[in-house]
Amino acid sequence: MQEKAEPLAAPATGSRAPRGALSRTLQVFGELLLTAGAVLLLFVAWQLWWTNLDADARQRDVVRDFARSLAGPAGSSASVPAAGPARFGPMKPDYGPAAVAAEPDAGATIGVVYIPRFGAGYTRPVVQGTTPAVLDSLGLGHYPGTAMPGAAGNFAVAGHRQTHGAVLDNIDTLVPGDRIYVQTREGYYVYRYRNSDIVLPSATEVLLPVPAQPAATPTESYLTMTSCNPRFGSQERIIAYSLLEHWQPASAGPPAEIAAQAARTLGEG
Repeated sequence: MQEKAEPLAAPATGSRAPRGALSRTLQVFGELLLTAGAVLLLFVAWQLWWTNLDADARQRDVVRDFARSLAGPAGSSASVPAAGPARFGPMKPDYGPAAVAAEPDAGATIGVVYIPRFGAGYTRPVVQGTTPAVLDSLGLGHYPGTAMPGAAGNFAVAGHRQTHGAVLDNIDTLVPGDRIYVQTREGYYVYRYRNSDIVLPSATEVLLPVPAQPAATPTESYLTMTSCNPRFGSQERIIAYSLLEHWQPASAGPPAEIAAQAARTLGEG
C-alpha cells in the first residue's frame, strides 16, 4: 500500500526572524563594547605609561641643557665663611643673604630640584610657568608672580601626580624635617618640609607671600608645592609647605647629602 506523502513543514515566518535580528543587534552591541573597552585601555596606557616616558625624556633634556649652561662644575669648591647661627640642626656656614635671581620669561629653566625622600635618583627641572606646555612636558612649574628661590615670600611650584612625568607622585610621603634642595645658577637653596594641607582647587590663598595669610608681610622664605588630590583624581589639591633652612653659593659646591647625585646629574651635561 502506497504511503501518502506528507508535505514539508513551511518555515515559521512570524517568530524566528525577530530572534535573528535581536541576535545580530546584540552581537553588534557586544563588538562595540569590546572596541570601546580596548580604546579605553589604550587611553589609560597612554596616560599612565607613554606620557610619563615622554615627559621623563624631555625633562632629562631640560636638566642636561641647564647643566651645560652653568659656568663651573657642580662640585667646585671655594673658601668657606665662618659658621653662623642656624635655625635647624648643626651650625652651617654663613654665606650672608641668599642670592635671588630675577623672575625669568615663560618657559625658561629656573633650576633643578632634588628630593631625597622621593628616591636617590629624583632630579626634576623647575621651569617658569604653569601652563600645560610646561606641566605636561618640562617638569615642575613655577607660579608666575610668586617669589624666586631664596627670596622672602612664597616660592610656589606645581606638578602632576600620576601622568606627564608624575613629578609629585610621592608628595604625600614627605615627613616633617625632610629636605628639599633647589639648585639655580646662583647656588643651592635647602628647604625643610614642614606640613601638608588638602584644599579645594579654588584655594589660591596658598600662593600668597605668607601662605593663607592675606594681610601678612613675609619675613621668611617658603617653598609651596601643589598637586592634584586624590592620587588618581583632581577634586582637591594637596599642598606641601617648606621653609628655607639655609643656602650656599654655587662656588661652594652642592650640599653633602646631594653632592654625588648633583655631580652625576650635572656631569651628564
